Amino acid sequence: MVRAERVCKNFGAVKVLKGISLDVQRGQVTCLIGPSGSGKSTFLRCINHLERVDAGRLYVDGDLVGYAERGGKLHELHPRNAAKQRRDIGMVFQHFNLFPHRTVLGNIIEAPMLVKKMRREHAVDRARDLLDRVGLAEKADAYPAQLSGGQQQRVAIARALAMEPKLMLFDEPTSALDPELVGEVLAVMRDLAAAGMTMVVVTHEMGFAREVADQLVFMDGGVVVESGRPSEVLSNPQHERTRGFLSRLL
Repeated sequence: MVRAERVCKNFGAVKVLKGISLDVQRGQVTCLIGPSGSGKSTFLRCINHLERVDAGRLYVDGDLVGYAERGGKLHELHPRNAAKQRRDIGMVFQHFNLFPHRTVLGNIIEAPMLVKKMRREHAVDRARDLLDRVGLAEKADAYPAQLSGGQQQRVAIARALAMEPKLMLFDEPTSALDPELVGEVLAVMRDLAAAGMTMVVVTHEMGFAREVADQLVFMDGGVVVESGRPSEVLSNPQHERTRGFLSRLL
């Protein structure tokens, strides 16, 4: 579902990604871990072309992301065409980014109606199904300010799912939540994984990574230091940098 080939990304003179190569199989959950500044969130944003790559190639479901290749050279897609690619990739951020002036239902039906030209009745029916799925069926008419952080993040997940994505990206979805609210968001993510959704998750929740992930990737300094099955990486890390990082978390 995702193939990264030697992906590089610079911000000015700062090299943030230094040749990331990584495969995510269809239906697989991959968790990215590592210290702040290691490039995890930047890599996630490159997958859906919220950040353009400076070198290398990224593919989602076999399609080159953000570019067309002609004569061996890459040409960046028109923003409209890049946006068409992006609608098949759901993304959930640290902060919920809900429209404060719209109800929960209004937040969820906006993109399907605007982008996919879905009829309102269909969009509303699907939104109610998704709210039921994330345990918020009774909050359809509430406004974001009336919800807890955990509830807002579950609405954000439902909003992303309303576009019927083939891939879901999560950028530290629980980091802005009070500790007692983390579990309700992780429960929704567990259900998504069990249903076969392909997911790439930047997280510091090692319990979730151990239980749910098929692949655990440790990044540091803009490179993949180590990857493998979560039980192996967490229990028997092969690299000193991995051991040092995990010793502070586990």
